[in-house]
Amino acid sequence: MIGTAVQCLLPGSVGMPAAAAAAVRPSSLAAAWMDKASIVWPLVPGAVQYQLVILSGPENTPEAIVTTKDHIYANGYELDTSMMGADKQDYYWSVCGLDLDGSPIGNFTEPQPLRETVLNGLAPIPTTEFDQMAYAPLYPVYSWIPYLRAASYEVQIWKKGSGPHDKDRRIQRLYTDNSCLYDDAGYTDPGVYWWQVRALDGAGQPLSNWSPERDFAVTAPVAAAALGDSITHGGGAVSTPPGYRMYDWETYSPVAVKNLGFSGNTVQAMNDRFETDVLPFAPKVLVIMGGVNDYRAGTPADAIIAQLAAIRDKCTAQGIIPVFATATPINPDCMARVPSIEEPAGNWILQQFRENVWIMKQKYAVDVAAALTDPAGNLRADYTTDGLHPDRTGKKYIGETIGRYLLATFPDLFKKQR
Repeated sequence: MIGTAVQCLLPGSVGMPAAAAAAVRPSSLAAAWMDKASIVWPLVPGAVQYQLVILSGPENTPEAIVTTKDHIYANGYELDTSMMGADKQDYYWSVCGLDLDGSPIGNFTEPQPLRETVLNGLAPIPTTEFDQMAYAPLYPVYSWIPYLRAASYEVQIWKKGSGPHDKDRRIQRLYTDNSCLYDDAGYTDPGVYWWQVRALDGAGQPLSNWSPERDFAVTAPVAAAALGDSITHGGGAVSTPPGYRMYDWETYSPVAVKNLGFSGNTVQAMNDRFETDVLPFAPKVLVIMGGVNDYRAGTPADAIIAQLAAIRDKCTAQGIIPVFATATPINPDCMARVPSIEEPAGNWILQQFRENVWIMKQKYAVDVAAALTDPAGNLRADYTTDGLHPDRTGKKYIGETIGRYLLATFPDLFKKQR
């Protein structure tokens, strides 16, 4: 399915009150200057993994390299410094993004002092960017920098009380072995929520404190929402999960769009959750984009179209304007390089073509697929890593194109917001 994948690879796949969980100070963190440095850096567009080097000084030269850390699948790393000696406070770090094959993307960053990182951090560092989005996604994906020596993680999600005497209410408690977690609850009840994560050891006992609270708000109604699979849900470059703005097409839309995507969805799954996931937000316009998980599995276009038509009819019955976006292509050669992705059906191009012909005959339709397609009909290799998901350039094009269409087609409903 689209959306399941390392560390927290794209899927193919909150904090307890202080009185309820005593602070944890692992004995391994009680050393003199530091035993651990938590290093965080910005995402590198297109990077599947990173290489981190620790340097003896401020120059990144082969002679200065103290140690190298490879196969890092997040934009951060917790470095065990317990064996680095008394002069470790003088060390520096530098990082380089790597592609799927481990080849560099650009250059190493300028060396930064290790002493200016988070030293002896006692909680995981969250990396989600919900607070920078116009709307939090319906299905949040929580992510954080992997915590040193953690065997697993506990995530708790709470809803804030609506008044001074209304206590926060825990919604759920979730567990994962990865440094991200896909939440399938679907938050439709308006209000402010918050989440936290803590690391657990091999026996399932707390290894860390709870991370700082991270809020996300649920508001309704919304002017525009988008129903789709993981291309709508977000994530890209194999290892970056939804929750980051870079691979979220809604980020690039000039009008705010509520993300109702769910990784792995077929069009039938999209249709099945219309009542539970779309109606609570009462959007004036619903952007509908799906079908990739269907046609690549061999589902005939007629069956795909029947589900899309059913979604259209439900929109019409509810006074919602359906806006269809064409189904993006795939790239089988790129897909073959990712072991977790299955080989697509041999006739996928024909089924995608038939679906998109139907889409472009609808009253409101926008073509986002053509510009992402190479002369052979595949998803352009320079726009994707795994052959399924458009990466940053593709997501930017999708978001800008859909947003401009909404502005031009419904000027009374939307105005440029960013």
